[in-house]
Amino acid sequence: MARRPLPRILSSGTTSLARGRDLARTAADSATDVLHPLLTIGRGLRILASAGRRKWAGTPKDKRGPALFLGAACVLVVALVPYGPLLALITVMAAAAWQGRDRTPAKTGPSDAETERLGSLYEALVPYFSIPEDPNPLFAHGGDWDKAFSGYEFDEAGRVTRLRIRYPAYFTDGEAASRTRIETLLHAKSGRGREYLFDWDEEGNQLDLSVLAALPTGIAAQPFVTTPGETVLGFTDAGTVQRTLPVLDGGEPRDVPPVLWRTGPRSTEPHLLAVGQPGSGTSTLLRSIALQALRHGGDVLIVEGGGSGEYACLAGRTGVLAVECGPTGALSTLEWAAQETERRLVATHRAREAGRPAPDDTRRPLWILLDRPSVLAHLAAADGRPDPLTQLQVPLRHGRAAHITVVVAEQFDHLELLGDAVWQHTRARVVLGPAAIQQIADVLGLPPHTTPTAQVPPGRGYARLGTGPVHRLQVPATPDPYDDATHPGFRQAVLELLPERLAHGGGGGAGGQARVTPVQGQPPAQGSAVDASETPEVAAEAP
Repeated sequence: MARRPLPRILSSGTTSLARGRDLARTAADSATDVLHPLLTIGRGLRILASAGRRKWAGTPKDKRGPALFLGAACVLVVALVPYGPLLALITVMAAAAWQGRDRTPAKTGPSDAETERLGSLYEALVPYFSIPEDPNPLFAHGGDWDKAFSGYEFDEAGRVTRLRIRYPAYFTDGEAASRTRIETLLHAKSGRGREYLFDWDEEGNQLDLSVLAALPTGIAAQPFVTTPGETVLGFTDAGTVQRTLPVLDGGEPRDVPPVLWRTGPRSTEPHLLAVGQPGSGTSTLLRSIALQALRHGGDVLIVEGGGSGEYACLAGRTGVLAVECGPTGALSTLEWAAQETERRLVATHRAREAGRPAPDDTRRPLWILLDRPSVLAHLAAADGRPDPLTQLQVPLRHGRAAHITVVVAEQFDHLELLGDAVWQHTRARVVLGPAAIQQIADVLGLPPHTTPTAQVPPGRGYARLGTGPVHRLQVPATPDPYDDATHPGFRQAVLELLPERLAHGGGGGAGGQARVTPVQGQPPAQGSAVDASETPEVAAEAP
């Protein structure tokens, strides 16, 4: 027997069906809003009619005649009175609207489970917020939590999402250790696995606890609406910064608050240090910074210590001076960067002495991006070569005046290999991935105001620019476009941002090491870093 074909509406996929259901649901909701008064009056008329039938059924048969006569007389009187029918209709509609109103009782207090949870929180805080000398303690075993807690909210699972705590004035809220003990206790008692924000009002002796929503992870690399000298490190919580940027999140436009890093001669944080665990997203951050620098007309030098080829997509592109993967090429490139910094300073000084503006080649931004330089330092030491990081002292110290920006990405396990110059001159700091509060405080200089979670997506962490506050951060998704395991949409977004490939690039050395000769005033050969035989995708891919 031949099978009958399915109807077209069933064989065209689920997209049209889902769209139709959404449209029908939206139309039903709109109709419900428009017809809500009529629905209320209809429900009230039904209630009045049911009450009338019950009243008539309960009336004795010998009294039904007089009742009908009285009703008819009332109807006649209403009909003869001026505007009587209209007033009667208005009265009936008003009575129906009153009877048909929503009578769902409003929740006036916490449920039994929520009351028990608040009571356990109160009892847990008693040892920290009470002393024996207090004649009228706010926190006492068996006391009333209503006096200490206010503004509480719960989620569907019955866990606290917002709570305001009033504590005694003698509590040492000015000490970081005292605040940390309270925050750790509340984090454990309110439910782990969520990120809490603690807002201490030391003047009013109040602590506000709130659960933070997850930062958006679907924002891919894209042309951000920024000016030259502004770099989007990622996105943070609303209300913590005074600016928003229009972006596309999963194809939908929205405004999100960014963490902007300003570089240039007037920047107070000219260089950046990013720290994280393997797979935390530090390479993603460096790729995002490189794409934004190239979009604003800057030159980029990349030194990759891991040797994983995650920056092969940038080799041979316009504006990319070199992508180095070995200790020899890294040392040559950084030597050239140090000489270029000195050349720019001398040229600028001579131009100012002559009363002329600085040359254009000294004002073109130069970005030096180093990913895991400690690996190169170890390899150089094993071969008896000098440490490439020693060449960073000149760009770090004088890079701001020479329009040179240095970005260093390193892992927690190798931070001790970074020199003092890196720690002293990288005042913009980023910590990505899971980390303890003490680790974050050691890098940023301040502990975060939130409780870090054990499981975070790649690119999630904290950022602090100079002496500013600590911000939560989600780096825009900027994966390696040659990695097939990444999201296709994110890969395509990175490919669309890549500059055009040069018609002819410089020759690369064996083993991925570029032969860069540090000539004063001349940049290294473009596209000289990665051997095409090791990454065949570079030659096959074209933007």
